[in-house]
Amino acid sequence: MPKKNFTTEQIISKLREAEVLVSQGQTVPAVCKVIGVTDQTYYRWRKMYGGMKIDQAQRLRELEQENNRLKRLVADLALDNAIIKEALRGKS
Repeated sequence: MPKKNFTTEQIISKLREAEVLVSQGQTVPAVCKVIGVTDQTYYRWRKMYGGMKIDQAQRLRELEQENNRLKRLVADLALDNAIIKEALRGKS
Protein backbone atom coordinates (compact mmCIF):
# COMPACT_ATOMS: atom_id res chain seq x y z
CA MET A 1 0.00 0.00 0.00
CA PRO A 2 1.58 3.31 -1.02
CA LYS A 3 2.23 5.89 1.65
CA LYS A 4 -0.10 8.86 1.57
CA ASN A 5 1.29 12.25 2.43
CA PHE A 6 -1.24 14.49 4.06
CA THR A 7 -0.69 18.17 4.67
CA THR A 8 -0.96 19.48 8.20
CA GLU A 9 -4.26 21.15 7.33
CA GLN A 10 -5.66 17.86 6.02
CA ILE A 11 -4.52 16.03 9.16
CA ILE A 12 -6.19 18.58 11.42
CA SER A 13 -9.44 18.42 9.47
CA LYS A 14 -9.41 14.59 9.62
CA LEU A 15 -8.80 14.75 13.37
CA ARG A 16 -11.74 17.11 13.78
CA GLU A 17 -13.91 14.75 11.75
CA ALA A 18 -12.72 11.86 13.93
CA GLU A 19 -13.53 13.77 17.11
CA VAL A 20 -17.09 14.35 15.90
CA LEU A 21 -17.54 10.67 15.04
CA VAL A 22 -16.11 9.50 18.37
CA SER A 23 -18.38 11.90 20.23
CA GLN A 24 -21.33 10.36 18.37
CA GLY A 25 -20.40 7.00 19.90
CA GLN A 26 -18.38 5.32 17.17
CA THR A 27 -15.31 3.31 18.12
CA VAL A 28 -11.82 4.47 17.25
CA PRO A 29 -11.18 1.59 14.77
CA ALA A 30 -14.42 2.43 12.95
CA VAL A 31 -13.52 6.12 12.88
CA CYS A 32 -10.07 5.30 11.50
CA LYS A 33 -11.68 3.37 8.64
CA VAL A 34 -13.92 6.34 7.86
CA ILE A 35 -11.04 8.85 7.75
CA GLY A 36 -8.80 6.35 5.92
CA VAL A 37 -5.88 5.88 8.32
CA THR A 38 -4.65 3.18 10.67
CA ASP A 39 -5.18 3.27 14.41
CA GLN A 40 -1.48 3.92 14.95
CA THR A 41 -1.51 6.88 12.56
CA TYR A 42 -4.61 8.28 14.24
CA TYR A 43 -3.01 8.18 17.70
CA ARG A 44 0.28 9.62 16.39
CA TRP A 45 -1.58 12.47 14.69
CA ARG A 46 -3.64 13.08 17.81
CA LYS A 47 -0.46 13.26 19.87
CA MET A 48 1.19 15.71 17.46
CA TYR A 49 -1.74 17.84 16.29
CA GLY A 50 -4.49 17.25 18.85
CA GLY A 51 -6.23 20.50 19.77
CA MET A 52 -4.28 22.48 17.18
CA LYS A 53 -6.05 24.83 14.80
CA ILE A 54 -5.13 25.25 11.15
CA ASP A 55 -3.62 28.72 11.63
CA GLN A 56 -1.48 27.39 14.48
CA ALA A 57 -0.26 24.56 12.25
CA GLN A 58 0.66 27.03 9.49
CA ARG A 59 2.57 29.14 12.03
CA LEU A 60 4.36 26.02 13.28
CA ARG A 61 5.41 25.14 9.73
CA GLU A 62 6.71 28.69 9.16
CA LEU A 63 8.72 28.55 12.38
CA GLU A 64 10.18 25.17 11.44
CA GLN A 65 11.24 26.53 8.03
CA GLU A 66 12.82 29.59 9.64
CA ASN A 67 14.59 27.39 12.18
CA ASN A 68 16.02 25.21 9.40
CA ARG A 69 17.20 28.30 7.51
CA LEU A 70 18.91 29.66 10.62
CA LYS A 71 20.57 26.31 11.30
CA ARG A 72 22.01 26.32 7.78
CA LEU A 73 23.30 29.86 8.30
CA VAL A 74 25.00 28.91 11.56
CA ALA A 75 26.55 25.84 9.93
CA ASP A 76 27.87 27.95 7.04
CA LEU A 77 29.32 30.53 9.44
CA ALA A 78 30.94 27.82 11.56
CA LEU A 79 32.49 26.33 8.42
CA ASP A 80 33.77 29.75 7.30
CA ASN A 81 35.18 30.33 10.76
CA ALA A 82 36.98 26.97 10.71
CA ILE A 83 38.43 27.72 7.27
CA ILE A 84 39.73 31.11 8.42
CA LYS A 85 41.30 29.60 11.54
CA GLU A 86 42.98 26.93 9.45
CA ALA A 87 44.29 29.50 7.01
CA LEU A 88 45.69 31.65 9.84
CA ARG A 89 47.36 28.63 11.43
CA GLY A 90 49.03 27.85 8.12
CA LYS A 91 50.59 31.38 7.82
CA SER A 92 52.47 31.22 11.12
